[in-house]
Amino acid sequence: MANNAHTKRRILESAYKLFYKVGFARAGVDAIAESAGVTKRTLYYHFPSKDTLLGAVLDLQHELTLRLIQRWAKPASGKPLEMVDILFKEFAHWAKQPGWQGSGFTRAVMELADLPGHPARAAAQRHKASVESWLTAQFVRSEIKKPRLLARQIMLLIEGCHSLILIHGDATYASAASAAARLLVDHSRQRK
Repeated sequence: MANNAHTKRRILESAYKLFYKVGFARAGVDAIAESAGVTKRTLYYHFPSKDTLLGAVLDLQHELTLRLIQRWAKPASGKPLEMVDILFKEFAHWAKQPGWQGSGFTRAVMELADLPGHPARAAAQRHKASVESWLTAQFVRSEIKKPRLLARQIMLLIEGCHSLILIHGDATYASAASAAARLLVDHSRQRK
């Protein structure tokens, strides 16, 4: 049983690297199996289709990414201005890493825009909703007025920041997004 879990994890990690590097359509099952050191038959034993595999990859990435975001923000718990500064600073740092190609969740949904029921789109939607819910909870604890609205506004800045950094190759969009987020946080604190 443990060997099956190890094999499945290896397939997921190999698939993630290929999907992220070349996109869903260009990452072939043969290449994923070879990278994972398994046969196609073994890959299909664990994942009945490439579509299911991409959904599972994004589900795993969701767990890892949400934990990372929470770790970044932990030092600023209860301090929303500091928290948004840290988040956008870390996004900028992440975007400067060699091979960075934007959010894998957003890229997958863009690539599969014509397939609304695709497992990867559902996984991406769950991820983005979870991040937004987590932000809402942070703002509730900070006694922000209309925390759900503020979380949604910050999500818009995060997505826009990622997209524009990818388009222009310029991580300073994170600083601009951070400044806008600070204004939104300040405005949310002043509401009655």
